Amino acid sequence: MEENNRSMYDTPLFIQKILVDGYRKMPPWEKMRRISELNKAVQQLALSRIRQKYGDIPEQEQRLRLASLWLDRETMIRAFSWDPKEMGY
Repeated sequence: MEENNRSMYDTPLFIQKILVDGYRKMPPWEKMRRISELNKAVQQLALSRIRQKYGDIPEQEQRLRLASLWLDRETMIRAFSWDPKEMGY
C-alpha cells in the first residue's frame, strides 16, 4: 500500500500487516466461515432498516425487500414478480 493512500485508512500500517499475515495463514474454511458471518451481519442490519422503515410487515415482504437490495430489478420481477421500483426497496 502506498504511503500517500494511507489517509483513507484508520488502522495503523503495522496492524494492517498483522491482519494480512493472519488472513494469509488462515485456512480456506475459516475465511469462508468469517465471510458468511459478515454477510449474515450485513443482512441483519439491512432487515433492521427495513423493519424501521416499513414497520410491522409480513416476513415474506421483509424477505422480498431484503432480496431487492442484492438482486437486480429484472431478476426480482422474473423470479418473484416483485418490482422494487413500484413496491420499494
